[in-house]
Amino acid sequence: MTDPNIGILAYGAYVPQRRLERSAIYAANQWFAPDLRGLAKGVKATASWDEDAITMAVEAGRDALTGIERAVVGSVSLASTTLPFADRLNSGIVKEALTLPDTSGASDATGSQRCGASALIQALNAAGPGRKPQLCIASDLRKAAPASGDELMIGDGAAAMLVGHGEPIARFLGSHSVTIDFVDHFRSAGVDFDYGWEARWIKDEGHTKIGGGALSAALEMHGLAGSDIAHCAIAITARGSGAALAKKAGIAPEAVIDPLVGEIGDTGAAHSSLMLAAALERAKPGEKILLLDFGQGADVLLFEAAEALGKLPARTGVAGSVARGRPVENYMRYLFHRNILPLERGARAELDQKQPSTTLYRARKGVLGLVGGRCTKTGTVQFPKSPISVNPNDHAAHTQEDYPLAEVPAKVVTYTADKLTYSPDPPAYYGAVDFEGGGRLTCEFTDLEGAEVEVGCPMKMVFRIKAVDELRHNQRYFWKAAPVNEGES
Repeated sequence: MTDPNIGILAYGAYVPQRRLERSAIYAANQWFAPDLRGLAKGVKATASWDEDAITMAVEAGRDALTGIERAVVGSVSLASTTLPFADRLNSGIVKEALTLPDTSGASDATGSQRCGASALIQALNAAGPGRKPQLCIASDLRKAAPASGDELMIGDGAAAMLVGHGEPIARFLGSHSVTIDFVDHFRSAGVDFDYGWEARWIKDEGHTKIGGGALSAALEMHGLAGSDIAHCAIAITARGSGAALAKKAGIAPEAVIDPLVGEIGDTGAAHSSLMLAAALERAKPGEKILLLDFGQGADVLLFEAAEALGKLPARTGVAGSVARGRPVENYMRYLFHRNILPLERGARAELDQKQPSTTLYRARKGVLGLVGGRCTKTGTVQFPKSPISVNPNDHAAHTQEDYPLAEVPAKVVTYTADKLTYSPDPPAYYGAVDFEGGGRLTCEFTDLEGAEVEVGCPMKMVFRIKAVDELRHNQRYFWKAAPVNEGES
């Protein structure tokens, strides 16, 4: 019997606000692929040029840690099939951006679209009294060949689960895993797009036999009937597959969680965690939750919602992420931001974006964590932190303590919309923002789709790609200001 104090302690989600109309994709490609008409309904979540699996993971992690002291986190894992770096600890960048302690552990998980569920199982099995919680994040930003079914179905997103020993919002009841080299699709190293196999064979041999078999075995192993499951999250986005598996297992149709295909799309390694978050949003204490993830086998996890779920501070979650979506029809911009369609960028784009590793290391708290300084003598807040205070009446020396600014509300002081400088998403917006309680920062603005910027507008800070160093195949990260959406604090 599992420890009733082990389970999910908090959850969070992040989905980019842009929702590309599938009809716009079909309209551009119907001359070549008219058979895609049946998939051209709804929208898919699409990240901007300055987002990737790391930046989305940071935002999901921030959402999960709402109201939670960062020092309690013992480790962080990042599961993704689209990690930006092959040999640099991707989760280490996430750790810095979330200002987790330097004593935190960090690990990357990849290799299968069920790596998010697999990492979650490992973290739950490792949890116990005296061990700090682990933040398990899953994030994916995949490419798809133009005029393909995948292009219409794949979406971008991330979700995070804080798991460990304590007062869980959902108690961990157990898990069951099956690993079989069932190749429904694959993508070799250095290749942009997946190669998929025949859909009916995948459904019959993979989803039904492997996934369905794992689901039935998990219920039997833990002494549960399908009717005991109040919320069933099956991370298989093929039409009708999840509902069919649930029905065969005796799970009520109303228990099946919407796979989010019409509003977001298939988010790959992040999809099971997003669906689990959606289940937690509607669960009530005592209700049982089942999660099934598929990929070269299957993982099944079982939970029971606890009383603490109702005490969890408000967060964006899946519902908030879906609600913040802004429909767009610019298919060409999507292709350019995915590096699928090269455009002439002009001489102004020819800049060396090298980032010295020594400088990044020394200033990592400020650059990656947006940690400024607060004078312990005068209370003056500033960014960046420096040995001497900027207080005009008292230039106190060596009195500053670390002061994280990423979660502090801000307002626009000045702004510029620059159509002359190069930007992958013109015009380039930048300006100065003042933080509540003190501190000022000059930075770029982002996520301005359909939003108006004015002096005094409330802004929030988001972790994004600052620039891409194409010569050295590197990316620089920093914080940008984004408008506060309706309903956000």
